[in-house]
Amino acid sequence: MLARLHVRNYVLIDSLEIDFPEGLIIITGQTGAGKSILLGALSLVTGAKADASMVSEGADNCVVEAEFDTSDVSVRNILEENEVEWDQGHLIIRRVVNRSGRSRAFVNDSPVPVTVLQDISSRLIDIHSQHQTLLLSDKQFQLDILDHYAGNTQLRQDCAAAWKELVSKKAELASLESRIARIVSDKEYNEAQYRQLEAASLREGELAELEDEQKQLSNAEDIKTGLCGVEELFTATSSAGESMSIDSSLKESVKMLSKVGRYISAASELAERLDSCRLELDDILSEVSDMNSRIDMSEERLEQVEARMSMIYGLLKKHSCIDEADLISLRDRLSDELFDSTRLEEQAEDLRKEISVVDGRLRSISDKLHQARVKSSADFAGSIASSIRGLEMPYAVFEVELHDVPVSSAGYDSVSFRFSSTGRNAVDVAKCASGGEMSRIMLALKAMMARFTSMPTMIFDEIDTGVSGSVADKMGSMICQMGENMQVFAITHLPQVAAKGQAHYVVTKTVDQATSKAVSGISRLSDTERVTEVARMLSGSVLTDAAIANAKELLNS
Repeated sequence: MLARLHVRNYVLIDSLEIDFPEGLIIITGQTGAGKSILLGALSLVTGAKADASMVSEGADNCVVEAEFDTSDVSVRNILEENEVEWDQGHLIIRRVVNRSGRSRAFVNDSPVPVTVLQDISSRLIDIHSQHQTLLLSDKQFQLDILDHYAGNTQLRQDCAAAWKELVSKKAELASLESRIARIVSDKEYNEAQYRQLEAASLREGELAELEDEQKQLSNAEDIKTGLCGVEELFTATSSAGESMSIDSSLKESVKMLSKVGRYISAASELAERLDSCRLELDDILSEVSDMNSRIDMSEERLEQVEARMSMIYGLLKKHSCIDEADLISLRDRLSDELFDSTRLEEQAEDLRKEISVVDGRLRSISDKLHQARVKSSADFAGSIASSIRGLEMPYAVFEVELHDVPVSSAGYDSVSFRFSSTGRNAVDVAKCASGGEMSRIMLALKAMMARFTSMPTMIFDEIDTGVSGSVADKMGSMICQMGENMQVFAITHLPQVAAKGQAHYVVTKTVDQATSKAVSGISRLSDTERVTEVARMLSGSVLTDAAIANAKELLNS
């Protein structure tokens, strides 16, 4: 049940905090006082869409907080799945909307997605808005109502799960078949592409190596000349005209400096440095000679390298690839598509078998749903008809018809509610019922739902629209009976309904004369104040003794 409601900066509500008891709770107030605003605030904690217009003028954000007490195991499971504390079934649901229209939701101070609020609230509270009678023409609503009565909740869940699995597997099969068809269609082309790439025997980094080799081969003569020149320069000529290598010259110089070093220590250091230089130059000459010996001046090899490079460049351009790694990846992908088609066909066949099994399960569940609906429809129609006749339509007829439709998440049945206030020629309820009749039918349906769904709290927002007098009194009595087993809020303009129950709240709107700002509020009425409020509903703004006497009579009846 809803135990407490706190609202701050919501439209015309500056701040209010109010507690609610069990049973039937009446809410009244003059037109425009803010009853719908209060209901809108409550709808926020049920996961309704938020927008910036909800925030009061001048405020940074609005806050709506509701406290519920519940023992519903399914609510506990939802909380545990979202890592929210259960707190023995005491829930504090809070929604904060900022000036930009963005909102945040919390349950027991833990942040949660709005979808969690929707899941939880669907098990805590049912709000019947002023325009919800339009649902009577909604085939899905009609089917849901019948299934609630028939106790088909688990079957509906099983059916929805089987349908979801079937749709998923069919989508997977369609994607697989499309892929297979594409492979078959492109097979000849892909085979040619694959053979070309496979024959290329590509290797990562090969192109860079070929470019280096091509550069050497193209300039082999210049390279050879340069290296030979270096080798010649390493050969010096002595004063006697004899050839002497740099190495020999340096060795001789080291000997001479070593002798001098006997007398001058600095000369010994120079001898060591010169010997190090000799060793380094000797190593350089060795590498130059080795490099010179390996230089290939083959024109044939140059042609081979350039042909290989041209082939790789052509493949890169043809396939819009960056390097050899991309070409290799493309080759492997083509290989997978060409040689895995058999595996894909096997997967598709396995999927077809799975789809057949799931479809059979869906059909079996749908058969059980159909049988349960057929079995319950007559009793359901009789129960609703009985309730409607008790609301001063003694000849009313209410019928339920089942029609075959393509199988879906709800089975293969479509439901049609048929109604006649005269007892003859029942037709679709949306086409024949007046506003007052629609209100009575909807109340009868809601009363039935209250018995079969174990909903702890139900809110009626002027469900008595279009009726008056004794009919309103009987509708009030029906709502009052519902309040014996659950918490019921009845927002009403009819004194016959307002006189029912024990807890009566009034919504008021005041205007600050200094700022001209309108503010809505709600308060619980005492017994004396309640007489005055019911009398106002009977007579209008001017209270008469007759209206007060009539109000007391209604309240005591």
